[in-house]
Amino acid sequence: MDRLSDRYGRFLAALALLGCAILMAMMFIIVADVALRNLAIAGLPQGLAWSNEISELMLYLITMCVAPWLLRQGQHIRVDIVLQAIPPRLAWNFEWVGDLIGFACCGVIAWFGTQAAWSSYMSGAVNIKTLVTPEWWALAPLPLVFVLLGIEMIFRMIRLQRGERGPRNDAVSAA
Repeated sequence: MDRLSDRYGRFLAALALLGCAILMAMMFIIVADVALRNLAIAGLPQGLAWSNEISELMLYLITMCVAPWLLRQGQHIRVDIVLQAIPPRLAWNFEWVGDLIGFACCGVIAWFGTQAAWSSYMSGAVNIKTLVTPEWWALAPLPLVFVLLGIEMIFRMIRLQRGERGPRNDAVSAA
């Protein structure tokens, strides 16, 4: 199980690196758009009309790529003040409750996200802005990422079971 968890962690790290690459590409697109709007260069357009639309999609994709890795690192938003103030065994039980709720939420969102993406694909719905794209292109990453988040929730529960009977030590704000 540890080897599987390690491999999964490496996969999530690679996905996070993809998110970083998307961020860099987004930066280049924005810089190119601003430069083209402010510099009159013969033969080049006066800006990239599609840059805002693509940047919005890229921001969404960055979030989708990095979220499972952040969860694995314990870097998601976490309110732990109560967990640090209560007895360790009770805090450990609350960690379990949080993980189970998180796992259930991942499953529900993955299910409904899959239905939405499939429905969009079957209906042929399109987004019409500067670019015309199939709507399901934007919807498809959501269920995939929530499946990955659900898998990570399972690994979190395994690590919680194996660890000491107290609140997690990752991303703790109270020192």
